[in-house]
Amino acid sequence: MAEKLNLKNLLSPVFIVLFFNIFALLPSAASTSTDEANALLKWKASFANQTQSRLPSWTLLSHNATNSKPSISQCNWFGISCNSAGSVIKINMTGFGLKGTLHEFSFSSFPNLAKLDLAMNSLSGNIPSQIAYLSKLTYLDLSTNQFSGEIPSEICLLTNLRVLHILANDLNGSIPNDIGRLRYLEDLALCNNRLHGPIPASFGKLSNLAYLYLFNNSLSGFIPSELGNLKNLIDLYIFTNSFTGPIPSTFGNLKQLTVLHAYNNNLSGPIPKEIGNLTSLTSLSFSANNLSGPIPVSLGGLRNLTLLHLYQNQLSGPIPKELGNLISLTDLVLSVNQLNGPIPASFGNLVNLEYLYLRQNKLSGSIPPELGNLVKLKEMILDENQFTGYLPQNICRGGSLQNFTAYKNRFNGPIPRSLKNCKSLVRVSLEENQLTGDIAEDFGVYPYLNFIDLSYNKFHGEISSNWGRCPKLVYLHISGNNISGQIPPEIGIGTQLQELDLSSNHLVGEIPKELGKLTSISRLMLGDNQLFGGIPPEFGALTNLEILNLSGNNLSESIPEYLGNYSQLHNLNLSNNKFNQEIPAQLGKLPILSKLDLSHNLLRGEIPSQISNMESLEHLNLSHNCLSGFIPKNFNEMNRSLEVDISYNDLQGPVPDNKAFQDAPIQAFAGNKDLCGNVRGLRPCNQLVSRREFLDQRLPIPPPEVQDEVILMLNIAIACLHDNPHSRPSMNMITPMLSV
Repeated sequence: MAEKLNLKNLLSPVFIVLFFNIFALLPSAASTSTDEANALLKWKASFANQTQSRLPSWTLLSHNATNSKPSISQCNWFGISCNSAGSVIKINMTGFGLKGTLHEFSFSSFPNLAKLDLAMNSLSGNIPSQIAYLSKLTYLDLSTNQFSGEIPSEICLLTNLRVLHILANDLNGSIPNDIGRLRYLEDLALCNNRLHGPIPASFGKLSNLAYLYLFNNSLSGFIPSELGNLKNLIDLYIFTNSFTGPIPSTFGNLKQLTVLHAYNNNLSGPIPKEIGNLTSLTSLSFSANNLSGPIPVSLGGLRNLTLLHLYQNQLSGPIPKELGNLISLTDLVLSVNQLNGPIPASFGNLVNLEYLYLRQNKLSGSIPPELGNLVKLKEMILDENQFTGYLPQNICRGGSLQNFTAYKNRFNGPIPRSLKNCKSLVRVSLEENQLTGDIAEDFGVYPYLNFIDLSYNKFHGEISSNWGRCPKLVYLHISGNNISGQIPPEIGIGTQLQELDLSSNHLVGEIPKELGKLTSISRLMLGDNQLFGGIPPEFGALTNLEILNLSGNNLSESIPEYLGNYSQLHNLNLSNNKFNQEIPAQLGKLPILSKLDLSHNLLRGEIPSQISNMESLEHLNLSHNCLSGFIPKNFNEMNRSLEVDISYNDLQGPVPDNKAFQDAPIQAFAGNKDLCGNVRGLRPCNQLVSRREFLDQRLPIPPPEVQDEVILMLNIAIACLHDNPHSRPSMNMITPMLSV
C-alpha cells in the first residue's frame, strides 16, 4: 500500500520556498513564449505577400478554431525549435524563399536563441546592430542573400559564436577590428562580398578557428603574420582579393592546414621555405600573383599534396627534382613563369598525376622517357617553351590522355605510335614545331577528338579521309605543311566541323562540293594552294561562315552571288586568283563585313555602289583587276577609317570626298586611267589635261570572248607545269578543250 501523503512534510519551509519559486517562473516562461510568437508573427507580416503564404503554420489559431483564443504554440511552427520551457532556441529557414528584411525582426525577444539559419533566401537591407541581443547565439548563417551595407561591429559581442557565415551577399566596408573577441569561433565565412581593407590583426586571437573563407572580396594590405597563430586552422581560402606584400613565413606554423589557396592577389617576394612544414596540406595554390625566386625544395616534403598551382608568377630557376616525391599529386600547374632547364626525370614517380601544365616558361631539353610512367595522365600542356627532340614515345601509355598541347617548341621527328593509337584524345595542338612524317599514316580515327592543330610543321603526304570519320571533330587545322593531293570529299561528312584550315600547302584539284554540307562551319581557310575551278554552288548553304579565305589559288569563273547571304561574314579574301566577270552587287548585303580583298584577279565592270552599304568595312582592296568606270558617288558615305586600295584598274573620274580616300597614299590609286580629286599626287578634277596626258598608253581591254580564251590557255599552261607529272593533263584531255 502506498505511503500516505504527509501534510507536515508539505508545510516544511524548504518545500514552500521551492513551490513558490516554481510557481513564479510559470508566468515568466509563458510570457517569453508569447513574446517570441508575437515577434515571429510581426516579422512574418513584414515579408512580401508570396512569402507569407509559405508560412501557413505560423499562426496562433487552430485551423478549426471558431474563436480568437490561442491554441497552437510557436514551437510547432515550421523551422522553429524550442527548449523544454517552450522558448525558441533554433530558427532554421534555409532556402525557404523568404523575401524581406531583418528590420522587423525583434532580436531582443529571443533571449535563448542559439541557432539562426536564414541562408539561401532573398533577404535584403542591412544587418541590424540589434543582433547583439542574441547573446546565446552559437550559430549564425545569413549566407546567400542580398544583405548590403557593412558588417555591424556589434556582431563581435556574440562571444558564444562557433559558426559565422555571411558569405555571398552584397556587404561592403571592412571586417570589424574586434572580431578577435569571438574566441570560440571555429568556422568563419565572409567570402563573395565586396569587403575591403585589411585583415585585422585580431584574427590571431581566434585560436579555435578551423575554417577561414575570405575569398572573392576586395581585401587589401599585407596578410597579417598573426594568422600563423591559428594552430587549429584546416582550410584557409583568401584568393581573389588585392593582398600585397610577402606570404608570411608564420604560415609554416599551421601544421593542421589541409588547404591553402591565396591565388589571384598581388603577393610578391619568394615562396617561404616554411611552407614545406605543412605536411597535412592536400591543396596549395599561390597562382596569379607576383611571386619571384625559385620554387622551394622544401615543397618536396608535402607528401599528401594532391594539387599544386604556382602558375602565372615570376618564379625562376629549374624545377626542383624533389617535386618528384609528391606521389599523391594529381594536379601540377607551373605555367606562365620563367622556369628554365629540363623537366626532372623524377616526375616519372608521379604515378597519380592527371594534369601537368608547364606552358609559357623557358624550359628546354628533351622530354624524359620516364613520363611514360604517368598512366593516369589526362592533360599534358607543354606549349611555348624551348623543348627539343622527339615527342614522348609512350605519352598515351595508359590510354587516358585527352589534351596534349606542345605548340611553339622545337620538337622534331615523327608522331609517336602511342599518340596515333590514343583513342581518348579530345584536343591536340602541335603547331609551330618541326615535326615530320606522312600525315596520312601518322593519325587514326578518334571518337572523342574535338580540336587538332598540326599547322606549320613539315608533314607531307595527302590528307586522309579518316578525318571525316571523327564524329566530334570541330576544329581541323593543318596549314603551313607540305601536304599535296586533293581535298578528300569525306571531310564533308563531319557536319559538326566549325573550323577548317588547310591553307599554305600544295593541294590541287577542285574544291569538293561535299564541303557544302559543313553547315556549322564558321571559318574556312583554303588559301595559298593550287586549287582550281569555281566556288561550288553547294557553298550557298554555308551561311554561318565568319571567315572565308580562298586566296592564292587558281580559282576562276565568277564570284557567286550567294556570298551576299553570309550574314555572319566579317572577312572575305578571294585575292590572287583568276576570278572574272563583275563583282556581284549582292556583296553589299554583308552587314558586318570588315575586310574585303578581291585584289589580283581578272574582275571587270564597274565597282558596285552597294559596297557602300557595308558600314563595318575597315579594309577594301580591289587592286590589280580590270575594273572600269567611275568610283560610285555614295562612297562618300563610307567608313572614315577605311583602308582602301583601288590601284591598277581602269577607273577614272573623281575620288570620293571622304577622309578614307583623301588620307590614302597615292599608291592606292596608281595605275588607273584618269582619277582626280583632293588627294596628294592626283590632279584636281577641275584641271584640264592635254590630249596626250588623257590618252591611255596601255593596250585596250580585250572583249569578253577573247578574255575567256586567254584564261583557258593560261589554265592549260599552268596545269602542264604541275610539279607532279601525274597531275599534268594529257594531249587527249587538252585537244577537246582547244577544239571548243
